[in-house]
Amino acid sequence: MAPGTNEDAQEKDRADVTPPPEGEDRPDRTDRTDRPKERPESPRARMLRLGACAVAIAVAMTAGAVVLGNKDDDDGVRTVASAPGVAPELLATGSLASSISALQTHLKAQPKDYGGWSTLGVAYIEQARTNGDPSRYPQAERALERSLKLKPDNDPALAGRSALAAARHDFPDALRYADKALDENAYNERALSTRIDALVELGRYKEASKAADQADERRPGIPVFTRYAYVRELRGDVTTTRRVLKQALAGASTPGDIAYVATALGQLSWREGEYKTALTYFEQALRADKVYLPALEGRARAQAASGDSKAAIAGMEDVVARFPLPGPLVVLGELYEARGGEQDKAKARDQYALVNAWTALARANGVNADLDTALAAADHGDRKAALRAARAEWERRETVHTADALAWALHVNGHDDEALPYARRATATGYRDATFLYHRGMIEEATGNKKAARSSLSAALKLNPGFSPVGAKLAEKTLKALGGAE
Repeated sequence: MAPGTNEDAQEKDRADVTPPPEGEDRPDRTDRTDRPKERPESPRARMLRLGACAVAIAVAMTAGAVVLGNKDDDDGVRTVASAPGVAPELLATGSLASSISALQTHLKAQPKDYGGWSTLGVAYIEQARTNGDPSRYPQAERALERSLKLKPDNDPALAGRSALAAARHDFPDALRYADKALDENAYNERALSTRIDALVELGRYKEASKAADQADERRPGIPVFTRYAYVRELRGDVTTTRRVLKQALAGASTPGDIAYVATALGQLSWREGEYKTALTYFEQALRADKVYLPALEGRARAQAASGDSKAAIAGMEDVVARFPLPGPLVVLGELYEARGGEQDKAKARDQYALVNAWTALARANGVNADLDTALAAADHGDRKAALRAARAEWERRETVHTADALAWALHVNGHDDEALPYARRATATGYRDATFLYHRGMIEEATGNKKAARSSLSAALKLNPGFSPVGAKLAEKTLKALGGAE
């Protein structure tokens, strides 16, 4: 929704989780074993259900609250420094919705509180991140612009603009706003953190490492520690990554911080193929925040990799019923494919189709979704569109993730010789990702580099044998044809 429209009609803040349309029950994880066998679904029924799901996404993505109190009159209302009673750490916890409501109420009474507007803008960004709701971004932009209008160059709002640009995948702007915020306040934690994010996502890894060291000197804390750890992981230093994250978790005290860091440790353990450890961390995160989306998704992935497909499907169905994001939708589709039931192919297609609905809504709210499009479409959609998206993303930022996406999009379009240098570049920093190794191995096999393919595929399956419900099976099949694991 464009800024400045329908303010009065949308004053009431909606809950974090939008329920499904009436008559369409959300998956229930407690009674699956007692359900009767599904009847074959007619094509018309499937199309109606898919349409309802797409509508549900549209409702979820567009029905959020709009910034309150947007009158620009100066009727003697003084400008104040900050909104009382709204601590920044609440923005990463289950208290986010109530914090937003409290801020809205406060800003009705104190519309000249530039600090309150900047905090509200950041809260909307966090809500978009945790709930997968890109309609929050225009709302965040309006709140942050209001803060800057009230007090130009205030560093919290500039840091908020940096975070908003990063959330929309506009990383040059994220870096620009972070630098502006740090010019005003060299110790602004959000700006220091987002500056690292922007440099990482632009593929400027050496500068990101220096930025992480600088941030650690100026504002050591969980936001900086987690970025510091990720920069080290990108260089293949998993030992340091794990140590720093464990230290951060030991020092975490709020539910939001515990959920965030425990999930980061769970994701690292999953990438390393340590599924029991991953599940332990995800459970710890969910004890802190039972609806923390990344932990719910991570737990389902770890369950799938552990062979518990029933729990994985139930968990991922719960995730996409709450927040239908591209990653979970693709994983759920692949879980259906791997299960291979009578209705599972149709169910899988439904998930892949809904990725397109999310992508369209994300773009409508200013999010560059080319990387999401490339990754999903290469395997489960329009391959030519995947290649266009991957090429466009590579023009914007040369990272290991965009190199991998472009390599794979080139491969599925039959351009293997062109794909191979990108596949090699994706693994050149030392970053350990089984999907990257799998993609590289398949491209090496297609270009006749059998020995290299055998090495890459063996490494992928040794590192994380359950990296993908579908990809892992194809990797095993291809490796067997090459003579088996090294």
